[in-house]
Amino acid sequence: MYRPKINFHEQYLKFSAEISNVDCGLKCLVNNPSGKPFCCDICEAVPVIYDQEWNYLKKNTDLWHVWNGTECSSTAEEIKEIENGVPNYQILLACKGPTFCQREYRAISCRQFPFFPYISKDYRFIGMAYEWHFESKCWVINNLNLVSDRYRAEFVLFYDELFSIWPQEMESYANLSEQLRVAFLQTKRRIPVLHRNGGNYSMSPKSEKLYRVNPLKIQKHGVYKLTP
Repeated sequence: MYRPKINFHEQYLKFSAEISNVDCGLKCLVNNPSGKPFCCDICEAVPVIYDQEWNYLKKNTDLWHVWNGTECSSTAEEIKEIENGVPNYQILLACKGPTFCQREYRAISCRQFPFFPYISKDYRFIGMAYEWHFESKCWVINNLNLVSDRYRAEFVLFYDELFSIWPQEMESYANLSEQLRVAFLQTKRRIPVLHRNGGNYSMSPKSEKLYRVNPLKIQKHGVYKLTP
């Protein structure tokens, strides 16, 4: 499979904005028995990075190591299932944990979480959708109004540039977007979308029709139904 050469040092500098002016990790860790932010808990989410990205990281930091599945109480079957879901140009990693985070060496998967680029049925990158499996856990998902404009702009720029030199990589996100549509169809809900044009929308998972929405009105989940 064709893979363009990517300068991850340069990309990290361009995609460095904080997701919000609120430390979201402090908001969600109180709800995690491990005492860690969910996005920084290897037992909740395993970072997947590009092989070129790993080459860059291991030369510049000791923050990361290759994930082996022993960090948590995963069964052999669960480990195999996770590994089978990773393409051959990506690698599963684990870090030393949030206490030892070196923010300049956060992986792209850390920087984008809980979002991913939404690819429409007609193959357009229209904006940011979120990892719906984390709706009841992630504070950001339940406070989309606090996602910064700068973060959104840097997210869009990163994926615009990536897809321009590596259009095949859109396919994995097109598949993820299709899974998102199916999940929301099953629960008869509209999909929140932070559009690349700066607007906030709810989207029909069937027709992909967009309806402008006040992000303060988007449904909250789990403990966030009751707490800010």
